[in-house]
Amino acid sequence: MVHPRIKKGWRIFKRVFLWMFIAQFVYIILLRWINPPVTVTQLVSLVSGRGLKRDYVSYASMSPEAKLAVIAGEDQLFPDHDGFDVKAIKLAMKYNKIHPNKIRGASTISQQVAKNVFLWQGGGFFRKGLEVYFTFMIETFWGKERILQMYLNVSEMGSGIFGIQAAARAYFNKDAKDLTRQEAAEIAAALPNPVRFTVKPLSRYVAARAGNIMQQMGNLETDPDIEKLVK
Repeated sequence: MVHPRIKKGWRIFKRVFLWMFIAQFVYIILLRWINPPVTVTQLVSLVSGRGLKRDYVSYASMSPEAKLAVIAGEDQLFPDHDGFDVKAIKLAMKYNKIHPNKIRGASTISQQVAKNVFLWQGGGFFRKGLEVYFTFMIETFWGKERILQMYLNVSEMGSGIFGIQAAARAYFNKDAKDLTRQEAAEIAAALPNPVRFTVKPLSRYVAARAGNIMQQMGNLETDPDIEKLVK
């Protein structure tokens, strides 16, 4: 026979879990229209001394070049997949098995948004499992345009610099809507590790990768789905 205290504790746990589930679901829906007050990554940046520079802007206030640059650099199949690039995941798993000391990721823009908005940086099966859940939810309830807008607003694009508007002001003293193709490509080139790979001063890695991203932008800009999304 189950002890009454255990039964009571189980009922409390189920109740708390239900309310937490409802709360996170409501939060996901609200973020379809409003911006997150703060993220875990932003808080860590603030308390660690790197600071927090950010300025959320509307989708229309972002240069089409910036939208195209991050798609070209981070997730070229973004308009077509449902949040996960299965082929890239398989290739990454195969590569990581052969090169255990040089781990390669395969996260889509959607997965990065799920991590950046709702979770924390780092790995682990538990966090990756939550990332899958939140990726599915934002793909279901937000849509591609909102996901891309959120990505460009919350991603760290320099030490303590979050979002395309803050990056544009810090690096080029202009608004995000006025970024040129070269400037957008340089910001996108730093995204794998924006603290290590700097835009100002321009690191060798960012300079080289920006050239490659610009080439990919030229290849992608005539794709109907991408053209419609970045306009």
